Amino acid sequence: MESNAAGLVLRPALKTGFSEMGWGSTPLLSAIKGKNMSETFIISDTHFGHTGVCHFLRNDGTKLRPWDNPDDMDEVMIQRWNETVKPNDKVYHLGDVVINRKSLSTLYRLNGDKVLIKGNHDIFKLQDYTNHFRDIRAYHVVHNIIFRHIPVHAGSKGRFKANIHGHLHSNRVMFEGNKTIDPWYFCACVEHTDYKPIALDDILKQLQLTS
Repeated sequence: MESNAAGLVLRPALKTGFSEMGWGSTPLLSAIKGKNMSETFIISDTHFGHTGVCHFLRNDGTKLRPWDNPDDMDEVMIQRWNETVKPNDKVYHLGDVVINRKSLSTLYRLNGDKVLIKGNHDIFKLQDYTNHFRDIRAYHVVHNIIFRHIPVHAGSKGRFKANIHGHLHSNRVMFEGNKTIDPWYFCACVEHTDYKPIALDDILKQLQLTS
């Protein structure tokens, strides 16, 4: 069993449903639908230009990502991004967007009105990102759902409806003391989204916050 500095128990992703949350239809449903969330997308941990991520392994010893070099990885992710996102769609990138400075130019090729929620690898000067992102934030809250790079501490769960996060790659946040995924968290790392942005509306359906 692994844990991180935030006190969260981490395990590899397991197949699970979200019905145990029991939220069902709530007043949040109409508010979210009224904002046309199907045109808002989330993605995290693209790691454009990162050689190392092509060699990282999952806990079971298999490759984290199916590519052997970052050039091939980047081209596939760019293509999937632009097939998914229209130029006027909004995209929240939850951090660790590129790993080396030269790969910042990749962001010119991506569709969407982009907002960056900074991650631990987004280490360049602010002006290096402002050419590519309309806004840059530490976190963002939409209808009491918090978007953040690193999962929020379990002690803060009472303040929000859910946490959409990145950082964990193929892992998920687990309930303390057992092997069950905590469905209050949604990991938007590309390893969970077929290496492309996922519609916020689809995430909400999995979190039982919409029908």
